[in-house]
Amino acid sequence: MSSRAIRIALSTLFALAGLWLGVGGLWLVTLGGSYSYLAQGLALIAVAALIMARNPLAFWVYAALLLLTIVWALVEVGLDWWQLAPRGDLVFLFGLILMLPWLARSVRTRPHGSFLRSGRAALAASLAVSVAIALLAVFTPSHDLAGTLPERSATDRDALGPAAGKDWTAYGGSQAGQHYSTLDQITAQNVGKLKVAWTFHTGDVRGKKDPTETTYEVTPLKIGDSVYFCTPHDLVFALNAETGEQKWRYDPKVAEPPYQSTQHLTCRGLSYSDGTAPDATATATAPANATASADCVKRLFLPTVDGRLIALSAETGKVCPGFGGPDGFVNLWQNMPNVKTGSYYSTSPPIIAKSLIIVGGAVNDNVSTAEPSGVIRAFDVNSGKLIWNWDSRKPTDTAPIAADQTYSANSPNSWSISSYDPALGRIFIPMGNQPPDQFGGNRDKNVEAYSSSVVALNAETGAVDWVFQSTHHDLWDMDVPAQPALLDLTIAGSTVPALVETTKQGELFVLDRRTGKPLLPVREVPAPQGAVAGDVTAPTQPVSTLSFNPTPLTEASMWGLSPFDQLACRIAFRSMRYEGRYTPPSLKGSIVYPGNFGTFNWGGVAIDPERQVVFAMPVYLAFTSTLKARTDATSRIVSKPDEAPFNENFGAPYAAKMGAFLSPIGLPCQAPPWGYVAGADLTTGKTYYRHVNGTVRDLSPIPLPFKMGVPGIGGPMITRGGVAFLSGTLDYFARAYDVTSGKKLWESRLPAGGQATPMTYWSEKSGRQFVVVVAGGHGSTGTEAGDSIIAYALPKS
Repeated sequence: MSSRAIRIALSTLFALAGLWLGVGGLWLVTLGGSYSYLAQGLALIAVAALIMARNPLAFWVYAALLLLTIVWALVEVGLDWWQLAPRGDLVFLFGLILMLPWLARSVRTRPHGSFLRSGRAALAASLAVSVAIALLAVFTPSHDLAGTLPERSATDRDALGPAAGKDWTAYGGSQAGQHYSTLDQITAQNVGKLKVAWTFHTGDVRGKKDPTETTYEVTPLKIGDSVYFCTPHDLVFALNAETGEQKWRYDPKVAEPPYQSTQHLTCRGLSYSDGTAPDATATATAPANATASADCVKRLFLPTVDGRLIALSAETGKVCPGFGGPDGFVNLWQNMPNVKTGSYYSTSPPIIAKSLIIVGGAVNDNVSTAEPSGVIRAFDVNSGKLIWNWDSRKPTDTAPIAADQTYSANSPNSWSISSYDPALGRIFIPMGNQPPDQFGGNRDKNVEAYSSSVVALNAETGAVDWVFQSTHHDLWDMDVPAQPALLDLTIAGSTVPALVETTKQGELFVLDRRTGKPLLPVREVPAPQGAVAGDVTAPTQPVSTLSFNPTPLTEASMWGLSPFDQLACRIAFRSMRYEGRYTPPSLKGSIVYPGNFGTFNWGGVAIDPERQVVFAMPVYLAFTSTLKARTDATSRIVSKPDEAPFNENFGAPYAAKMGAFLSPIGLPCQAPPWGYVAGADLTTGKTYYRHVNGTVRDLSPIPLPFKMGVPGIGGPMITRGGVAFLSGTLDYFARAYDVTSGKKLWESRLPAGGQATPMTYWSEKSGRQFVVVVAGGHGSTGTEAGDSIIAYALPKS
């Protein structure tokens, strides 16, 4: 190639890059943003002209551009490698190109030989400075917080019943929802020796006809020598706890239409009753389980996608006749308004409170204002008879509804998992919002009182004892997503019954579970105002002392792989409304951060009730919320359902477009890290450590194991052995951590996404502690689908 052709090609390359950055930079400036991209663009265009003119000044100008870019980047983000890289990668690469000898020859002219040499030397020095700063940034930790959690002795937990130990009898280990086990065979010293003990494949894999959010989110149970779990299509399996061999399988024969028309297809778990509680409908002199057949004394309960609650024998897997009728199920559509196929179902295991099984349900989010009820119902565990119902729009009417009546339509629901305190006789229910999530102009006072709250109900009657609201007038889909965790805390020398409410916003509210009053201080802070016409915003929002709420976004927080997509994200940031957390949805588009994916979601946190500490997996991913005025109540905003992720909100004044805040090439617009592990003290609210967690190995086209801190969904589990287990990150690994320091101790590659919460149990046969991880993938996160149930254990001695 001739020197002229080289100059033309390179000057064209520099000019096009400069034009892109210059035009985009000018746009950003008009929005009130940084001048840096405009300056870079003009400098690149100038260098292109100088190259074409064979003027050695091109090297001097470029050396100055590179040094000024370094200074600007350091001022904006310091020595944060992942933020420095997109600011300097293109400028550095073009600088290397300019240093190529054949380019220098194409620019060289005799009168300017020394000027050319000194310009190239200046550029070489600028490149060397860039490399030095990059190396310094790579080895400078900028996001981790190092520390160790305090040690404490055991506390008395008799009031809550036994913690999980040899068995794992409820979703959270026990009805207290701690995700904690007293097993200690696996320790921080030997966890690195864990090996796969057995693997079971369910055969239930996401199909082409299934909804996008077809997910394996199940946490198995272990009772006696059996492991029990359900799958997205509501199949139930019983396995041998030692070998993983199938004992029995139950198929509820869910028809295609219900699950094809649902938003979610998941089963987070089963519920278990051991048959020791008396029948709530029996007389005082009747024996316990008078209505239960011999092989149905110990029962599993399965909520299905078609609105059934089925009772199964834990021994045989056969349906228990007499529960709700001869077919062994309660019809959850009973007394429901707005009966529409696939619009109501329970994705989470009900809570067992002595003789009662208490169940909530999910309604379709943001489809219409005419959805079924979010009623909470209590049934007798043996007969399936309705004992009470709590409807948040009629909170004092808890007597069983008459056969010819219906529950309140479109009321706030509880789609997640509840907890139970047998000593207080209370259940604690995490509440969602009334559809639609992004418009609240038509909500009544009861909806406002109970939405996005944790509600304490009398387990025997359904009467409200107290309510604590974590988001006032929720316009962001900030449902309380996780099972409230119960424990006893030592505060000022006294033992206090406590509840930890985990929220999507990153708050951990620590409450007195007798009264609902905060044990750690909660402040009401001013919130952004200015909702769309017909709506309002709450003047303040609650913030806990124990908070994983992220630092607010700025333009400098925007990210990309290059200046081009980073510039696009900066323009998008400046073009939308963002005034910090709780910026209301708007017609121009608002940034929601933390997004409704949640800093925490249904997986919640894990709590050590003895040390009174929490191990958490906070996630940081911004979303956007853009409203569009509806012309009428029934017309579609989007002509094709898959054309855009619109919430149609039929019957409301506005539709809403929701989604992650992504760059044009599909990467998060905000800079990493997007995920951590963290440890905090529940008695003081102090966070002792926070470590970047997870790699982009399974998120990038090339499997690069860069530790950038990735999002995750699913929760952690911890043990008395001082080890925490987690599999929910969007790279395919099960990992173990030292609870005290948060240090990663072990990891094992998974065959699919592990977006579920691990559990642990003891096998008497081999005298070993097992850890079980589910790897089936998660449709809405795009992780690989699968059907694996994997158990790990230490090698047999």
